[in-house]
Amino acid sequence: MAVHFEKPPGFDFKPGQSADLTLLNPPETDSEGNTRTFSIASAPFEDQLMFATRVRDTAFKRSLKKVPLGTAVKMDSAMGSFTLHKNSDKPAVFLAGGIGITPFSSIVRQADHDRLPHNLYLFYSNRRPEDAPFLEALQKLDKTNPNFRFIGTMTEMPRSKKKWDGETGWIDKEMLSRHLSSLQGPIYYIAGPPAMVTGMRKMLVASGIDEDDIRTEEFAGY
Repeated sequence: MAVHFEKPPGFDFKPGQSADLTLLNPPETDSEGNTRTFSIASAPFEDQLMFATRVRDTAFKRSLKKVPLGTAVKMDSAMGSFTLHKNSDKPAVFLAGGIGITPFSSIVRQADHDRLPHNLYLFYSNRRPEDAPFLEALQKLDKTNPNFRFIGTMTEMPRSKKKWDGETGWIDKEMLSRHLSSLQGPIYYIAGPPAMVTGMRKMLVASGIDEDDIRTEEFAGY
């Protein structure tokens, strides 16, 4: 589910950052409260703010799904340091699981807009193409930006009704090696469910990647 808001005057953020959203007087609430932290999926140059989330059966998500157009929410300042490094000599390798794509959506959109010289590689894991937010936009960007490589992979293609010519299975050392000239050198960014983030970090460390070159963002319960 993607939710769009008008960008508040003076609201600044860096690609990859997040913000707290609070529903004001929602029709229902529960013990988890009326505030959630969301990564910003849109880019700073865009006029609107976009947040994307998996739909869970919680009072917050049900209320967010039903809010009428024009509903006001409380939005805190952007926060977080899950942002692109400045040294363009070091490639960036993004490992995204499911809705963990949201910070990378913002980063690659802005990098494309600014024509950054960084070489960007996005490995994006989902069950099926039907479950993959922003899939078509990322595939298109792969064709138009020579500095961006998109590597999608699906783990449950037998359950899909769509054609898929990309990778299948979990992201692992062998998959990375097929698309990267060297595993050493890039800065790695991992975002997704906690188990995925933990697994990817262990895989990278076991592959000889320095832990100082690994940055993570967990999406628990979203």
